[in-house]
Amino acid sequence: MEVMSMKGMTKSGLSRAANVDRSTIGQLLKNDHPRLPNAQLAADAANALGVSTDWLLGLTNRPETPGDIVAAALSLSPAERTSADEQLLEWHHEAAGYKVRHVPATLPDILKTKRMLDWEYASVRERRLPEAFSAMQDQLQWLSSGVSDYEIAVPVHEIESCAAGTAYYKGVEESVRYEQLGFIADQCDEMFPRLRIFLFDAHRVFSSPVTIFGPNLAVVYVGQCYLAFREVERVKSLSSHFDWLVREAVVDARNVSTHIRSLIKR
Repeated sequence: MEVMSMKGMTKSGLSRAANVDRSTIGQLLKNDHPRLPNAQLAADAANALGVSTDWLLGLTNRPETPGDIVAAALSLSPAERTSADEQLLEWHHEAAGYKVRHVPATLPDILKTKRMLDWEYASVRERRLPEAFSAMQDQLQWLSSGVSDYEIAVPVHEIESCAAGTAYYKGVEESVRYEQLGFIADQCDEMFPRLRIFLFDAHRVFSSPVTIFGPNLAVVYVGQCYLAFREVERVKSLSSHFDWLVREAVVDARNVSTHIRSLIKR
């Protein structure tokens, strides 16, 4: 009856849609001795009401059809080169009050300096740099507010490459690289424990870029799009994956700022 009211459908309307007598629908809706529908009637009624047959028969608390459940559990969102992606900011806000866990593709966007972003965005349209820097500032302000705790797991070679100017960071001026690393170290000190960064050895453990926004959403970055998972068991699996990275970390969050500064001195 509830879904019929929501859909604005009467018993007569449902009987016509399901191609059965109105009395049959009345028997199905009796509170004292309801009649169970056969498979064809259950399927026709569910189709008319836009719900799943399992929900109609009381076998699940999810009224969506299987296709809609799958679509809600796994979705694709475009991933722009700029981090000013509104969807990404919405996900951070959605996780307010929960722990956010993140494995970045390079250094964490949320902790990048203006000069590092200048270098990274040199190959794309100039208008995107202000957008990216503004988004990074907004995310850093959100992080600083303490609404959510953030744990970030970074391959230790990413920090070492930035310090040495090798691999991805080849060609970046030393002053830019050292300023970037110094900023990360400062944020680690200032915002601990609501910000905790762990460094893991990618020779021993591996992770694709992924962010886990609390218990209900996990997002995997695949380059041109995000894969967003909302099915609880998938989110739990990715949370366990992140726990594994933390357990295997070669530099604990309490020691990351010291480790970074030692690389700069070296």
